[in-house]
Amino acid sequence: MNQPISTVLVVGATGSIGHRVVSEALAEGYAVRALVRDTSRAGKLPKEAELIVGDLTRPETLTRAVQGVDAIIFTHGSDGEGKNAAGRVDYGGVRNILGALGKRKARIALMTLAGVTNCASSYTACDWKRRAERLLRASGLDYTVVRPGWFDCNSPNQLSLIARQGDTRHSGGPSDGAVSRRQVAQVLVRSLSSAAASRKTFELDSQHGPATTDFDALFAALEPDAPDRLDAVRDGANMPVEREPDQVREDLMRITGQRSTQSKPLP
Repeated sequence: MNQPISTVLVVGATGSIGHRVVSEALAEGYAVRALVRDTSRAGKLPKEAELIVGDLTRPETLTRAVQGVDAIIFTHGSDGEGKNAAGRVDYGGVRNILGALGKRKARIALMTLAGVTNCASSYTACDWKRRAERLLRASGLDYTVVRPGWFDCNSPNQLSLIARQGDTRHSGGPSDGAVSRRQVAQVLVRSLSSAAASRKTFELDSQHGPATTDFDALFAALEPDAPDRLDAVRDGANMPVEREPDQVREDLMRITGQRSTQSKPLP
């Protein structure tokens, strides 16, 4: 980390993970800015959080949200938003926030999901969430990508966290991994201050045992993503960039253009 983090923007703050992230970040001593579309849905958020209204699908509403932030945690999702929402929200939200950030630096934690590289999945958000991961890697920002298993499908004494890489579990059910919502929030927040979490992508699972408290050790056991690669370490090469939609390839070119001229071109 180049500088201490003081202010964190939480994207998806009113969701089942997002409101827990807000609380965890406040407990860690951060000033927290919660992005909400509608303040009437912010009832679960602690009063200490600063509410800021913005719509992920409308870039013009996001400028104020990113001003002065040192870190951004993405917990948003398009569930319940309609058939074509994954592209607009899961992917478009990351693209639009990064666009609003411009050349400014911020530490990023992005939550996607286990099974995100399963191109055969009937869950259409998988491809779009993977594209969002690629945008983040292309941005040149410091980041952690967390791919949690099924929320709260763990048993009460199943709290010892496991971080896996390669995204090899594609059953589409809890056998792909199970983890508590609170622990997902903890991992996202702790990743911001851990040098061991830098440029790492992993699936988050749990096994029977006491709750994990040493998050640096969890992150340190992982391999970092290769520099200037779009996909995570150990991911299968099953989504060729040349076959991606024109808009996605244009977005990658645009965000790569925001990087330092010292950067190498992406493949």
